[in-house]
Amino acid sequence: MKTITDAFKAFKEGLSGLYDDREIASVSLIVLTEVINSSSATIKAFGDRPLTFVQQQKINDILTQLKTGKPLQYVLGYTEFYGLKFLVNPATLIPRPETEELVEWVLDSVAGDGTPDSGLRVLDIGTGSGCIAISLKKNLPGTDVSAIDFSVDALNTAKKNAKLHEVEVNFIEADILNYSSNASYSIIVSNPPYVTLEDKKRMHRNVTNFEPHSALFVPEDDPLIFYRAIADFALKSLEPNGLLFFEINESLGKETAGLLESKGFKDVELKQDLSGRDRMIKATR
Repeated sequence: MKTITDAFKAFKEGLSGLYDDREIASVSLIVLTEVINSSSATIKAFGDRPLTFVQQQKINDILTQLKTGKPLQYVLGYTEFYGLKFLVNPATLIPRPETEELVEWVLDSVAGDGTPDSGLRVLDIGTGSGCIAISLKKNLPGTDVSAIDFSVDALNTAKKNAKLHEVEVNFIEADILNYSSNASYSIIVSNPPYVTLEDKKRMHRNVTNFEPHSALFVPEDDPLIFYRAIADFALKSLEPNGLLFFEINESLGKETAGLLESKGFKDVELKQDLSGRDRMIKATR
């Protein structure tokens, strides 16, 4: 592996059993821009550019890790979310594009009703890397933002991300299945575990073998366990006319909406992601 072109070939050969050609090309480009510290346009244009010995070593090390199925984001130690760089590791889920859409929906809802952010109190339940809470705080700087997670390791990562982006978030170590509070919130948002064991069979091994199972999977016989617990918490902790936002399992949209309606929430709205799947829901206290 002496040149950029050689590196692309090595990635295609090494990852052909794990990813399709388009994904391999994308992963290769991300790695090379990171290691060479150059633009993607330059890397594409100068395939015969020689790699230094150190660069070759770094690329080989990354490729070796990727061959195990380890996600690129964990290998690099970061990912991009809502225009920000977030540290990630096996204690945290890797943020997905649909979660960015959830953040956008929260921000649009605040902007749409004309409410100034200085009076808002937001709670993110199951914060993981802190991507939702921190993105909301960056875009609503006057808002008081809190975030819950039961994982100490995840919270430590979230705190590092808050420091990285110079925002203040109140992090709380707690399990929402056994948590109560006297605090009152304007908005509660959550991307809780919702993947069933049946769903797991269709997932890529770089998710099932590496991402934290406690943040992903739910019992097959009670897939809405976290939605029920969070809805009950929201009934007590949301202000009158406060908003509850969820990312949801696309196959359980009607069931999730029915759950919220049965508990007395108003204006329950299912929203599709950019791929046309039911992936988010909003309800009013």
